[in-house]
Amino acid sequence: MTSIHQAAVYDSDRRFLAVALPFIQDGLAKGDPVMVATTSANLELLGNALGRDGRLIDYAESGFLGRRTVERATAFHRYWQRRAPEAPCGGHVRIIAEPVWTGRAACEVRAWQRMEASLNLLLRGTNVWMLCPYDERVLDPEVMRSARRTHPAMSADGYTALDCSEYIDPVEFIRECDSVLPLEPPEDAATVHADTLHSLRAFITGQASFLGLSPDRAALLAVVVNEIAALLEVPVTVRLWERLGAITCHVHREGGRVADPVAGFLPPGATAKPGDGLWIARQLCDRLDIHHDLGGCTIQLQVPSARAEELRQSRKY
Repeated sequence: MTSIHQAAVYDSDRRFLAVALPFIQDGLAKGDPVMVATTSANLELLGNALGRDGRLIDYAESGFLGRRTVERATAFHRYWQRRAPEAPCGGHVRIIAEPVWTGRAACEVRAWQRMEASLNLLLRGTNVWMLCPYDERVLDPEVMRSARRTHPAMSADGYTALDCSEYIDPVEFIRECDSVLPLEPPEDAATVHADTLHSLRAFITGQASFLGLSPDRAALLAVVVNEIAALLEVPVTVRLWERLGAITCHVHREGGRVADPVAGFLPPGATAKPGDGLWIARQLCDRLDIHHDLGGCTIQLQVPSARAEELRQSRKY
């Protein structure tokens, strides 16, 4: 099986339809499963253009597939697992995937750019054909440049594609992302140099409770940090603090390294492997960044503070 990962740049509704419609219609004609994840405005355009054929595709607004990069990667992987048996011999599982870029902090944009590069590795061994639209009207030039660096090819008509001259090896791009310094811990951050996982869990649970997290959420944070420390291997230095509705945990291991650049992006399989715990951590955190330098490896994560979580829960009622 061969995967395809392409970008498509558009600057008008007409140009969006010019690339998306042929991609979808060709897939339907060949019996390929088709999913579309894009903006609500683009979904309306496609619905009007496809008519009754629109019932034959799976669709969702971009945000529906998750706020976190790992949620999106997992959703794509599970969709492929579920629909691949329906694809004809030599066919594909087609996905139009347009992330939400606007309004994100720089660290979030970098995480999503990292995911775009990671998809070139995660999709290997699948028959996924993924087309990623980029709206030139609203996106920052740096995001547009990263599209050309993280996609092997660009498509203008939904059928054919031209190689991207700026495309670089995804591992190299991921290393660039991981070289960016994480948030600097403040002077008042609680700090521990943990030689055992047991002492680390006790520290995290105590600090989380002090910051007002419920016993269940304090325990979950302890599980997350435990999985990260187990991956890096103790001893680790951990700093924890609260700012702007988020609790940040900074885990550093001298000489440590996360060898697999896409560790933690796909659900664990039947056979345990390094990085399985990182998938759990990514699921439970709002943000998780990895940084490598000559001093070792730092994994920094964020979860909602007690008051931020209270606000989130209030939306459910």
